[in-house]
Amino acid sequence: MIKQMKNALATWIWFPGDYEIWLGNQMNNRRTERGSFFPPFWKIDNHYVLVDFHKDFDLAAAEEITIRVEGQYVFKLDGKMVPGQPRIFTMPAGKHRINIKACHTASPPAIFVGGKNVYTDNTWLTTFEDKEWIDESGKVSDVSATAWLPAGSWDFNDPDILPSQFKLKTVPLDAMKAEPQGSGQMVDFGKETFGFIHIHGLHGKGRLNLYYGESREEALATDICETLDSLTVDQPAKGDLLLKDSKAFRFVNVQPEAGVSCDSVSMLYEYSPLEYRGKFRCSDEQINRIWDVGAYTMHLTSREFFIDGIKRDRWVWSGDASQSYLMNYYLFFDSPTVRRTMSSLRGKDPVTSHINTIMDYTFYWFISIYDYYLYTGDQSYIKTFYPRMASLMEYCLGRRNANGMMEGLTGDWIFIDWADGYLDKHGEVSFEQLLLCRSYETMALCAEIYGNPDDVEKYKRLAADLKAKLVGFWSSDKGAFVHNRIDGKLSETVTRYTNMFAIFFGYLTPEQQQSVKQNVLLNDDILKITTPYMRFYELEALCAMGDQSYVLKEMKDYWGGMLDLGATSFWEKYDPGQSGADHYAMYSRPFGKSLCHAWGASPIYLLGKYYLGVRPLTPGYATYEIEPVLGGLAWMEGSVPTSNGDIALYCSPVEIRVKADAGVGVLRFQSKEIPVSPGNEIKAMGNNQYELALRPGKQYTVSYAGQGSGSL
Repeated sequence: MIKQMKNALATWIWFPGDYEIWLGNQMNNRRTERGSFFPPFWKIDNHYVLVDFHKDFDLAAAEEITIRVEGQYVFKLDGKMVPGQPRIFTMPAGKHRINIKACHTASPPAIFVGGKNVYTDNTWLTTFEDKEWIDESGKVSDVSATAWLPAGSWDFNDPDILPSQFKLKTVPLDAMKAEPQGSGQMVDFGKETFGFIHIHGLHGKGRLNLYYGESREEALATDICETLDSLTVDQPAKGDLLLKDSKAFRFVNVQPEAGVSCDSVSMLYEYSPLEYRGKFRCSDEQINRIWDVGAYTMHLTSREFFIDGIKRDRWVWSGDASQSYLMNYYLFFDSPTVRRTMSSLRGKDPVTSHINTIMDYTFYWFISIYDYYLYTGDQSYIKTFYPRMASLMEYCLGRRNANGMMEGLTGDWIFIDWADGYLDKHGEVSFEQLLLCRSYETMALCAEIYGNPDDVEKYKRLAADLKAKLVGFWSSDKGAFVHNRIDGKLSETVTRYTNMFAIFFGYLTPEQQQSVKQNVLLNDDILKITTPYMRFYELEALCAMGDQSYVLKEMKDYWGGMLDLGATSFWEKYDPGQSGADHYAMYSRPFGKSLCHAWGASPIYLLGKYYLGVRPLTPGYATYEIEPVLGGLAWMEGSVPTSNGDIALYCSPVEIRVKADAGVGVLRFQSKEIPVSPGNEIKAMGNNQYELALRPGKQYTVSYAGQGSGSL
């Protein structure tokens, strides 16, 4: 029996993961290309259509409850059916069990029960296979093998609004300007945006064509722009029309055929109401602009889920999302969207393919759970979803070769990156083995939380064995990991991917790290990275080695280069060597590139973790460290969100100020002179290194003589 809180807020509940899978299907099937439906190419799972919910109560007095269900249902009290489908019911005093079995095919069965002591929340238990039977005496029994899991929920707290009716928030926005274009007009909303076009003063009979563009060039290219609408108009009197499908655009080329006209065009901007909790400001205005545009890019791609780009795919990709989670921890710290995205990506058993069909994306999913636990400390998600983690890992284990490594098999896509040069993906690709090893480490951690000691030992052993085998990819001659091995023969090719990940995974000695930096990361002869996707990790590896001043210049050149070209959100790919409309081309299509892509916002993460230097040491920021690095900046200030408040920091070469709302922290810094912090004890660690213990709620000020800027 679970003790109830008084006057708690009831919420809609469902089988865990089912709403997220269903909502993900809605998201992933919204993609269109020039008006045609463009569905995803991976297996689509569905929700369970019949779900049983139950909970035990011990009531001191009778109370009236309200019942709302999405679907048909039967309500049982102590195993006995109550006639009909009651919406109001009086619970008698004493110990009782409520069962509600609901069936719904169009969307996940969901229930809402509201009362003073009896109400739905995630302490209710659910199952999709109740295995209930009735013996000869008429007594109802539960078979012990029934799998009951804690219910899933979001923040749907209104009994009269069904979960399937959920919509993102909208707000009206006017265009920045409109100018004549042919027989119509070119409408400019001033920056990349997303929402529903609203046509005002629409009149006449015929067709109205809308051509959308993230660039003006795309909106003008009526024959090849990626998205468009062609509307049939039959409106004798002037009126307004709000389009039902949302789009990404900055420009809209509105072209009416003869007999049709409209006065103006505005939009309903659609967004997820997330709070910008993370903050960053510094002495470099270009870096401030990069942070702002990165935050806006992140917000545009943070919708029901963390998606990739808002124009083309609008899909939930695991590799893209894994970076969004990390950026989110330094911007919104919105855990529900992380959980929704991970649940949607995982789907259901049986496992028949990798997540998004991509091998590396399966491993990113595991690693993301490791990161989620470190940043949030949330064990409940792991305890609920560990069985799905285990079944997905068993699928991976079954696809290993005789050497215990992963190779691409029929149906597998090994992605790694969009590379401008040839990237061999045959044989044992060292990068995939590296990600698998980290996934084993995640499984060992999660098995311990779940309470499965046999799995803990199993995955620790697998991780240790594979890490030992990774040494076989190291080339002493090249001072780096080679890219792959085919039929037992190591290739001569060195790429950046395995080498940079091994740095921040902590898999290399300090000497090996320096070797990788010189022979790979700073070596222009190695295949260069041109996507923000892998620039994210390349720059993280350099930051992890203390090269923040170099990374600052790279951020200014790369992301600043997009800003110099007029970017109002960050792109899927950027090549400084291109010019003009060539910047918009990708996938052999003139406007195939997304100009608002989630993985373009990585400076948010880098500036929070490696410049402000704030990162958790133990789950949920119970303990944390702050190791600020100016990296050539004259000063910086900002705040990093956590589960229990914010960590605020100001840093210049002569002063550091810190205040944290919760947790026990340590400030680490260098000083050429003995630092001073009135009323606080600073520990000298040797070699001009100092530490200051931090307690919650207290403002700390340190006067020091900073040394070094993280330069190469």
